[in-house]
Amino acid sequence: MDKIQSFAPVIGSNPKVLIVGSMPSVKSLDEQEYYGNPRNHFWPIMYTILKGNPAVTYSEKISFIKKHQIALWDTIGRCYRKGSLDMHIEAEEPNDIPGLLKAHPTIRLVACNGTKSYQMFEKFILPKLDQEIGVMKLPSTSPIPGRYNKTFEEKIEAWRVITDYLDESES
Repeated sequence: MDKIQSFAPVIGSNPKVLIVGSMPSVKSLDEQEYYGNPRNHFWPIMYTILKGNPAVTYSEKISFIKKHQIALWDTIGRCYRKGSLDMHIEAEEPNDIPGLLKAHPTIRLVACNGTKSYQMFEKFILPKLDQEIGVMKLPSTSPIPGRYNKTFEEKIEAWRVITDYLDESES
């Protein structure tokens, strides 16, 4: 089994919120797209809370997220994983999120997409941060049923908090 690698960060000018997942799913890696599984709730949640019309192409999705001052990355840069489940992640190597935050001091919040992302952030990244920044764990947007399942509507309500960190004129 080869180590899998996450994507480069998606980051526009003047980002305010960094959303970090754990590691892209097999489907996302195949598609080479963040949240590339059409069953994942990430993009529908973003379009709902940011009051946008769903995009058709991936490049339109990325433009939309950047326009709203949101950056995307993953806490894990490389790991071994059989399948797509976070519980099968092994030998994880973190991404340089402290470096990204230093390079983009406009980021005020790191929103962790799910428990594994948050655990990896606490383990690898938090000890290396030398600036104050908000960090929160949000419910996973994954379509895979988990222990703390929430309805789509409950996920929207939980994720809506990120709009508090965005400039009014953009969202």
